[in-house]
Amino acid sequence: METVQRAGDADIVELIEVGPRDGLQSHPHFIDTETKLAFIHRLVAAGVKRIEAVSFVNPRRVPQMADADEIIKGLPRGTGTRFIGLVLNTRGFERAAACGLTEINSVVVATETFSQRNQGMSVSAILDSVTRIAREARKAGIFCGVTIAAAFGCPYEGRVDPARVVELARRLVALDIDEIALADSIGVAVPADITRLVQAVDKVRGTTSLRLHFHNTRNMAIANLYAALQAGVRAFDASCGGVGGCPFAPGATGNVATEDVLYLLENMHYTTGISLPGIIATTHWLETPLGMPLPAAVSRAKPFPPTVVAAAS
Repeated sequence: METVQRAGDADIVELIEVGPRDGLQSHPHFIDTETKLAFIHRLVAAGVKRIEAVSFVNPRRVPQMADADEIIKGLPRGTGTRFIGLVLNTRGFERAAACGLTEINSVVVATETFSQRNQGMSVSAILDSVTRIAREARKAGIFCGVTIAAAFGCPYEGRVDPARVVELARRLVALDIDEIALADSIGVAVPADITRLVQAVDKVRGTTSLRLHFHNTRNMAIANLYAALQAGVRAFDASCGGVGGCPFAPGATGNVATEDVLYLLENMHYTTGISLPGIIATTHWLETPLGMPLPAAVSRAKPFPPTVVAAAS
């Protein structure tokens, strides 16, 4: 299967909204199912066409995702939006397939220490698991993406050698997956890192689609996204309001904010099909059930350009 954008659509950028899963997973208080579904419905109404809705993981490790099956049952249908479930093992894949999802994403971590902390498995064991997941997804006709987490830096081992990420990408391509995502899981990259790794991965990924996933821990996410755009990437994860963080990475703050990305893209004349006012309104709504202000800059700023009021004649 293909993602929406290919090389001929240079002015089109696809945003994958990860707020309902990656955004909410580390929130300290359980968000009820009704609120999660209301969040997703608002994102769909704003024009989002790919949403990472849930993860099928052990609820003891990620309690916020304990209601994944109920979320899937309540998703809006017939809207043209594709919903993604995160799966980390074959049991998770079986749950996702049983729910009727047509797209899944899995994760392999670039370093051994973070792999053990994040998934309780070695990198080699995760690759074995991803191999089984990719095979079953192919049989079922389910779109299969894999994120390479900590692709730029690890909270335990420091900087990651790009060659290690390129080798992981090469092995994933050999599995005939549909999409690879490179994740700056703890927000340590700078634009030069993005350019270097994208160019290196491009040499091995062939026709496999590429997307990038940024966290704004050190205020570099928008600059890094711009660098990826310049390198030819046209698919990015983002989170409404900038909500999020990784519960297994100390100090990792929120994902790059969807509205901040939209502001950049719209003013650079890229097309996303997503309503910036709709995302801003969703951020303002979401702050109430979360009980906290969200970090997105554009949602806190005044609209620009300002509305011009015609002078009385």
